[in-house]
Amino acid sequence: MKDGVGAVSTQSGALYGYPYGFGSRFEGVQGTNPEELIAAAHASCFTMALAMMLAKSNFSVEKLETEARVTLESVGDGFAITSSHLKLSGHVAGLDVEGLTAIANQAKAGCPVSKALNTEIALEVTAG
Repeated sequence: MKDGVGAVSTQSGALYGYPYGFGSRFEGVQGTNPEELIAAAHASCFTMALAMMLAKSNFSVEKLETEARVTLESVGDGFAITSSHLKLSGHVAGLDVEGLTAIANQAKAGCPVSKALNTEIALEVTAG
């Protein structure tokens, strides 16, 4: 329904009555959409998992910043999220990009949101 609109709220109150609808999903209208919320959940879950793993290994984290983009595509007679791309920028004392990537891949696999998504998950890491 192209003219339908709604509002989303979260139990924590972080979102309260925030608008969503067809326009915010497909036409760039102000508001959010399910894919944006899934991307935000994936980025935050992954980053929390990574931070926990780094802390358990006694690494000092100076910066972890993750962006997630999910892809929504027409599949069959409907739509599906076909991928999620995590882009991590991090600075962790004692880790180069290869070391950070190795631990980040473990966090990506262990993150509960990654486990819930039945899709391809890509990871891109920069360190510095």
